[in-house]
Amino acid sequence: MIETRTWVGPSATERLRILRDAESIAIVGASDKPSRASNFVATYLLSSSPYRVYFINPVLDEILGHPVYPSLADLPEAPDIVDAFRRHDDLPGVAREAVEIGAKTLWLQLGSWNEEAAAIAEAGGLQVVMDRCTKIEHARFHGGLHLAGFNTGVISSKRQVLA
Repeated sequence: MIETRTWVGPSATERLRILRDAESIAIVGASDKPSRASNFVATYLLSSSPYRVYFINPVLDEILGHPVYPSLADLPEAPDIVDAFRRHDDLPGVAREAVEIGAKTLWLQLGSWNEEAAAIAEAGGLQVVMDRCTKIEHARFHGGLHLAGFNTGVISSKRQVLA
């Protein structure tokens, strides 16, 4: 389904603030398969960020040595960011759950765009980021993309320490 894009997301400065202010991220649709994007992002966040990372998947018990929760409602805290790796049609439901538990931001991964989910989240007081990867954005803002051979635009040889 191709959706007309009318929603306007946060600027780079606003995305940086969202990532800097966050202390916890819940990955909805987390996978234990290393070939999946959610697993790659989880590995990066666990090794290269200060976030408490939670995994949401109703059929798994453990991912990367961490417990997996069946739903957002089962988490021990409301995460600052709900990072969704789900099918397009599931995203409005994820948005509703994120609002219900008191998350601060709904983040739809690279390739995910759902204006209904964005409207639900924003009506519930959440910030929304769509069609952006948390790993790429975090690495881009913190000088980490050079590890994969990308030009970060950072002119310093010193890596930033801030989260």
